[in-house]
Amino acid sequence: MRFLVTGGCGFVGSRLCLGLREADPSAEIVAFDNLRRRGSEINVVDLGAAGVEVAHGDIRIPADLDDLDGMFDVVIDAAAEPSVHAGTSGSPRYVIDTNLGGTVNLLEFARRRAQVFVLLSTSRVYAIDALRAIDTSEGQTRLEVSPQQSLPGVGPNGITEEFPTDGARSYYGASKLASEMLAQEYAAASDLEVIINRCGVLAGAGQFGKVDQGVIALWVAAHIYGRPLRYIGFGGTGKQVRDLMHPDDLLALVMRQLEMAGEISGQVFNVGGGLPISVSLLELTDLCRERTGNEVPITPVPETASVDVPVYLTDTSRVSEATGWSPSRDASAIIDDIATWIEGDIERLRPIFT
Repeated sequence: MRFLVTGGCGFVGSRLCLGLREADPSAEIVAFDNLRRRGSEINVVDLGAAGVEVAHGDIRIPADLDDLDGMFDVVIDAAAEPSVHAGTSGSPRYVIDTNLGGTVNLLEFARRRAQVFVLLSTSRVYAIDALRAIDTSEGQTRLEVSPQQSLPGVGPNGITEEFPTDGARSYYGASKLASEMLAQEYAAASDLEVIINRCGVLAGAGQFGKVDQGVIALWVAAHIYGRPLRYIGFGGTGKQVRDLMHPDDLLALVMRQLEMAGEISGQVFNVGGGLPISVSLLELTDLCRERTGNEVPITPVPETASVDVPVYLTDTSRVSEATGWSPSRDASAIIDDIATWIEGDIERLRPIFT
């Protein structure tokens, strides 16, 4: 098979490329990336060593895609400006042009030159006000979703695909929701088979985490390098909660979906670790301390940013029923994966994390 993975030198894209190579040594894999994000230069080396072709280009420029040779069996859209804060303090053009305009270019490319298109969307398509209106109670180490809710599509197991998307979501979330809608139109109006996964927090080795994106890797790295951290928002208690998913679990799902692409084309799936694979920042701190043996100073910052939400848990019932898939790597395994990666390349990674 021949795969095109856009954003292929980013965290998720590079892990998918390496996983595809391991799963099928005979596959032809092209990692397409504009190399804009710091850390991509490291992934270029690792991908080349694994026999993955790296093509330098930008999904915002159709001519860059047209320069690629031949046909592809599968196009995976893992290219994105992934920060929910993108555009909030300046122009939103880059996030919109990349996440929406880039996906439009890719859909048109895939319509002509591929059989299956996989869109990696985001849980951030759900409305911020609705997410903040979820009824929670404060536990000892985390905020917990209450059994009774006034909103549709939410319960103790998390957010389903019926949760409200109407309302402000951030430029990032809005651009991804618009991309989903256009992808469904291509699925309905052409022969292109389209798979849409709304991903929660992805975390694992190879993630060059920052405060606004990749906080799990950032947290682990801070404990290894002895860097201070902050509990930002919601009173500075560190009790906000997210579920986690390892890219290898995402790849396992995508491979299963590809086998049944015709059956599920155009459908939207919430994809993540769910309640069993979730952590608060407080709990994440404990896991990092246990794994590294180190403790770092953490400062509470009570003020909450306009795009932040207290709890997000993925209800994976729909995707599990459709495919039989469930994630296998728990939070401890994900933390260990990140820590082992950093410790094994500690000096090369130091300038990025410090």
